[in-house]
Amino acid sequence: MVSKSYSNLLDLASGDAPIPSFGRERKRFPRVATVAGILTDLDDENNVGSDAPSSVSLGRRMIIVGNQLPLRAHRSPDSSGGWCFNWDEDSLLLQLKDGLGEDVEVIYVGSLKEEIEPSEQDDVALTLLETFKCVPAFIPPDLFTKFYHGFCKQHLWPLFHYMLPLSPDLGGRFDRSLWQAYVSVNKIFAEKVKEVISPEDDYVWVHDYHLMVLPTFLRKIFNRVKLGFFLHSPFPSSEIYRTLPVRDELLRALLNSDLIGFHTFDYARHFLSCCSRMLGLSYQSKRGYIGLEYFGRTVSIKILPVGIHIGQLQSMLNLPETESKVAELHDQFRGQAILLGVDDMDIFKGISLKLLAMEQLLTQHPNKRGEVVLVQIANPARGRGREVQEVQSETKATVRRINETFGSPGYTPVVLIDRPLQFYERIAYYAIAECCLVTAVRDGMNLIPYEYIICRQGNEKLDETLGQDPSAPRKSMLVLSEFIGCSPSLSGAIRVNPWNIDAVAEAMNSALVVPEPEKQMRHEKHHRYVSTHDVAYWAHSFLQDLERACRDHVKRRCWGFGFGLGFHVIALDPNFSKISVEHIVSAYKRTKNRVILLDYDGTMTLPSSIRTPNMETVGVLNSLCTDPKNVVFLVSGRDRETLTEWFSSCEKLGIAAEHGYFVRTNHDAEWETCVSVPDFDWKRIAEPVMKLYTETTDGSAIETKESSLAWNYQHADPDFGSCQAKELLDHLESVLVNEPVTVKSGQHTVEVKPQGVRKGLVAERLLDTMKLKGKLPDFVLCVGDDQSDEDMFEVILSARSGSSLSPVAEVFACTVGRKPSKAKYYLEDTSEILRMLQGLASASEQDARSAPQPSQQVIIDGE
Repeated sequence: MVSKSYSNLLDLASGDAPIPSFGRERKRFPRVATVAGILTDLDDENNVGSDAPSSVSLGRRMIIVGNQLPLRAHRSPDSSGGWCFNWDEDSLLLQLKDGLGEDVEVIYVGSLKEEIEPSEQDDVALTLLETFKCVPAFIPPDLFTKFYHGFCKQHLWPLFHYMLPLSPDLGGRFDRSLWQAYVSVNKIFAEKVKEVISPEDDYVWVHDYHLMVLPTFLRKIFNRVKLGFFLHSPFPSSEIYRTLPVRDELLRALLNSDLIGFHTFDYARHFLSCCSRMLGLSYQSKRGYIGLEYFGRTVSIKILPVGIHIGQLQSMLNLPETESKVAELHDQFRGQAILLGVDDMDIFKGISLKLLAMEQLLTQHPNKRGEVVLVQIANPARGRGREVQEVQSETKATVRRINETFGSPGYTPVVLIDRPLQFYERIAYYAIAECCLVTAVRDGMNLIPYEYIICRQGNEKLDETLGQDPSAPRKSMLVLSEFIGCSPSLSGAIRVNPWNIDAVAEAMNSALVVPEPEKQMRHEKHHRYVSTHDVAYWAHSFLQDLERACRDHVKRRCWGFGFGLGFHVIALDPNFSKISVEHIVSAYKRTKNRVILLDYDGTMTLPSSIRTPNMETVGVLNSLCTDPKNVVFLVSGRDRETLTEWFSSCEKLGIAAEHGYFVRTNHDAEWETCVSVPDFDWKRIAEPVMKLYTETTDGSAIETKESSLAWNYQHADPDFGSCQAKELLDHLESVLVNEPVTVKSGQHTVEVKPQGVRKGLVAERLLDTMKLKGKLPDFVLCVGDDQSDEDMFEVILSARSGSSLSPVAEVFACTVGRKPSKAKYYLEDTSEILRMLQGLASASEQDARSAPQPSQQVIIDGE
């Protein structure tokens, strides 16, 4: 339960409770900023702005958020019966602190394993904050059960490990109430982060699949929060992930992070594929960094496997208890080669497959009987359910069968240890094992091989205990499943498909008979990697990339959009603002030489609607064209026949078709070309190439225009279409290298067109023409919605510093929707664009009634 009196740390400042110290001057934490604008311009309800002096003035601060705090708790043995806490040295969240640097202050936010009574929560929370800099999230037991054992372990965890819920017995059907519990717990965590964060200064690092929607809640509270997320489990392929009913919500929530980390390229590739197939997002790699553009924000992707805390392992190796246990095991298994498995007792660790491989080894190699022992340490499962019970029953039955078949007096082929072991005991088994076996069918990372490598390096005391020469090279062997995260990093391991029992058995045999020098070489290679890529290296590298991903936050202006889990932030240039219709109409009225450039598709009409212009649109254009002070051009990517038919009634409308290749100043003028093209023989080269890719890419098509050819793959498979587009681009560039054309890739297209054809050329020619006539424009309006219009925006904005505009010219470059653009203004949608044009047309009509003048040509910009 969320504490009643300790629901916000702000309350502590006004009460009698002692104020917790973070090692720096205490300040009141800012409340939520929810309105559009730069956060430093905002004040909270208590006049404490987010630009108040930072609590991290002497260094950086990292708020680490995980499902559980890195603490152990137990009741006090004395009569008080209170709670005692100490650090959990095995927790990754605690270990990563070593890589953040001494100048980084760390605050932990998470839940406790133990249930704390509501009456004790305030005292516990204050104690943890003061003593450990930990902020506990108290989750009611029934809610926690639905959250953790329900949605996390019943839905997310199996699915992320490639287990489809094909029946109620396999994973279980999707339960909406469990999802609601998951969201509720993430909200509680968000409130806890809110209590301690200084949003302008602090970094937040969220860990694992338990908190996948937390980035949305944090981004909604603090638009400019510096937020990283690391997934410690696999991320499944899109074919698996897309079966999740809340797939879009989770993807969009993760994209509210600034940096998303994965252990392997496979996991990152699957995530990027899901973003492409389900959200239509594409990624780019720039200078080694992978990034996704998401509403003006660049979401960075990091691929780096986690490491282990080597210092902790080495200190455990030096314990007298470890030395004693190693001596005991050395005597127990004297003369026998130990194969070691250390796994959780769950369905994805492949314990039963490993046992079957051991059975196969003893069957096919009788000489190994009596000499080889498989020690299988089975840690308690983290989940619940019938699957866990079935794994336990199958494991024990298989062990019993193997031992009955191949065992003999003094020889037990398989030693199953299913009781909890002390850490030093596990280390002792590492030290005596000839080979470590990890045959999981799917695992996020699995650090058991890393621990094994460090323990096999040993020390002088263990060398003496084992009767080894301290100066002799160390040796070790690994048999690893192809489906675990650490496998790509350990190139000296014998990699196996755990489902192939025969292959695993042969790998086990090979690991035992490999020559000693090769064992030493493999160990040295692994030890070099593991010792240089420890948990501190991983944490330091993640923080560096998070700082890089967030360094432009202060330069951007943010707007929050959407409801619930559909919330996202649009980050744009601080000077980018919504155009005021009253302001532009006022400028329009006081100017005399006006240029209006309008796009059509996506600007004058919705991209998905029927494209034929309605009477209202045609009427607005005619009103603008009738004004003798106006030059109006429609600049579109459509062909000239279509545009001529649609706008035949707009006699004074200038039209530029096919992105400016064809130009006509009015209905009675002849079509001209902006670029001289001697011939289109290149089409005979390009079209057969495009047809080849069309035939081999289902859902693609060729768009043929007079001046260009475009290959469109909008309806093809996103990944295959993108791959084919890259191949086609290279193919066309090579066969057209000597032709006067440009080959460009766009949104789901690859287009070939004559060199120099672009919408900006229309704007340049128009401004130059008016300059020659001695009519320098004092009002320029350019409206568009896509990438092709950006060229026009650039031309008219750069003209302000030249001689083609009046010195007092007012220039309005306006895009449709809030998105990254060279334009300085935006309007939300096509309806607002039409309302603005209607306002201008009304001003022209009023001017005509008051002071009629001879008609003059008008020009408009299209698509």
